[in-house]
Amino acid sequence: MSARHRPAWFSATTPAREDCVLKYMLDSRAARFPDRRFARFEDGTQWTYASCRDEVRRLAQGLQARGVRKGDRVFVWLPSGRPIVLAWFAINYLGAIYVPLNTAYKGKVLEHVINAAGGSVMLAHPSLTERLQGLQTPKLQQVFTDVDALLGDASALDDSTPIEHWDIQSIIYTSGTTGPSKGVLSPYLQGYTTAVVNYGYLQDGECILINLPMFHVGGTSSITCALVRSGSFYLVEGFSTTQFWNQVREGQCSTTSGLIGVMAAFLSKAEPRADDADNPLKYITMFPVNEETIAFAKRFGFDYLTGFNMTEVSTPLMTDMNAPPDGSCGWPRSGIECRLVDENDIEIPRGQIGELICRSDIPWNMNAGYDGLPEATARAWRNGWFHTGDLFRQDEQGKYYFVDRIKDTIRRRGENISSFEVENAIRQFPQVDEVVVVGVANEVAEQDVLAVIKPKAGDPFDPAKLIEFLSPLLAYFMIPRYVRLVNEIPKTETNKPRKVVFRDEGITADTWDREKAGIRLRRERL
Repeated sequence: MSARHRPAWFSATTPAREDCVLKYMLDSRAARFPDRRFARFEDGTQWTYASCRDEVRRLAQGLQARGVRKGDRVFVWLPSGRPIVLAWFAINYLGAIYVPLNTAYKGKVLEHVINAAGGSVMLAHPSLTERLQGLQTPKLQQVFTDVDALLGDASALDDSTPIEHWDIQSIIYTSGTTGPSKGVLSPYLQGYTTAVVNYGYLQDGECILINLPMFHVGGTSSITCALVRSGSFYLVEGFSTTQFWNQVREGQCSTTSGLIGVMAAFLSKAEPRADDADNPLKYITMFPVNEETIAFAKRFGFDYLTGFNMTEVSTPLMTDMNAPPDGSCGWPRSGIECRLVDENDIEIPRGQIGELICRSDIPWNMNAGYDGLPEATARAWRNGWFHTGDLFRQDEQGKYYFVDRIKDTIRRRGENISSFEVENAIRQFPQVDEVVVVGVANEVAEQDVLAVIKPKAGDPFDPAKLIEFLSPLLAYFMIPRYVRLVNEIPKTETNKPRKVVFRDEGITADTWDREKAGIRLRRERL
C-alpha cells in the first residue's frame, strides 16, 4: 500500500489491542452494533454482531470444558460455512491457536501436518474423518464432527486470560519446496495488518464477498477486515463463474476477497450484457493485473489494485489504485522496507534480478517463524530481514516486478503446490525410477503440474494408471495434468536434478495430457 492511496484510517503504528485482537474486536462491535448484520452464509444463515458473539462464547465454553486453553493448537478441518468461522472465532476467543487444514489433504501430507502442529483436538467434517484411518497421529486425541453439539453455557465461560498483539493467532501451512510443508506462526498483529492492507479501501459497514477458503490467508484476512471495519461478509464455498455476480448482488458486496489468477479470465468470457456495470462492486484486489483484467474492470465498473503477498508476510508491496498494466507489484507499503539482494544478502543495483527481502517498522507485523523449525526460521530471518525466496527486479521509479520463484512451488488456480510432496507420492508408483515435478504455463494463467519421469525398465508405462494410483494419496489440485517420459534426468555437479531444463522446455510433443485423455479432477463438495 503506497502512501498515495493509503486510506485515512490506516496507520503504520501499533494499534490498540482492542483494535487488532479478534476477541476484543468482536466484543467491541457486539456492544456498539448489536443488531448490525455481520455474516451471511450460502445456506441462508445470518449473524448479527450480537448473535455471532453469543454463539462464539458458547462454543468457546464448550471447548474450554473439554480442556482447550490459551496457547493450545486446535485443528479445524471444515469447508467454508458457518461452522468453520464459528470454530475459528471460538478458538481465538480463548486465546488458543487456530490450525486450519486444507480439505483436500490426505495421506502422508495430512499425517505430516497433524504431527508437525501437535494439536490434540480437531473439529472435522464427518466425511473427512475416514482419511485419518491408518495414519500415525499419536498426539491427536479428540476429533469432533458436530460443532453445534459442542455449544456450551456462555455464562460459565472463563475469558479472563488476556490475549495480546504478539500472541499466535493461527498456524497456516504453506507448501514446502525443499522439504515438507511448514507451519507459519502468525501473530494477531500480522493478521490485522494483512487485512487492512489488502482491503484498505473497505469503508465502515460495507460487505465483502468471500470465495477463498478459511485455510488460506486470503480467506481469513478478508473476514478480519470486515470485523475491523464493523462491516459484514458473505461467505460462499468457492469461486463460481456462473454464480459470482448473483452473489455480489445478493450480498450487496462492495468488494470481494480477491480475483486470483484465472478467476477474472473466466468471468471475462461471459457474454456482455447491458447491465454489466450495474452491480455494487466498487473495488477489487486482483492478481495479476494485465490488459485483460483491466478491460474486465472497465466493463464491470470497479477500481482495482494489485501487489505481492505470501502467508509469511503482510502484503509488503502494493500498487496505486488503477495502476497501468506494466506487470508491477508496486512499491513498499507504509511501515515496510524492501531490498533486492544476491545470495549473500548484498544489495544489487536497480535493473538486476535479486531476492526480495523485507522487514517491518512494527514488531509482530509479520510471521513469528516456522513452527518447530528453528533452522528454517533462522534462514528465512537471517540478518534481520525476512527472505521471501522470490526473485524481483526494480525499475528506475522504484517499482518492483516479480520475476520467478527461487523455490520450486507451483501455483495452480490459487493453490500453492509443493513439488517435493508430489514427487514423493509419485516415487511410490512401482514403475517410477526417477521423477521431477515442475510447473508449466497453462492456457489461461498461472501453472499446471508436469511430472517428468524416468520409468523403470520392464512393462510399458501407463500415465492413466499413475493418476489412478495418486488419487488417494494427493489432493486433486496436486495431481499432475502432464506426464512426460524420458530416458535420463540431467543432474548438476552435486547430483541434483536440473529441473530448469524441463521447466524451460515446457509441454513437448511427447508429453501426455491427462485432460486430453478425458481424465478431469475436481474438488469434492462436502
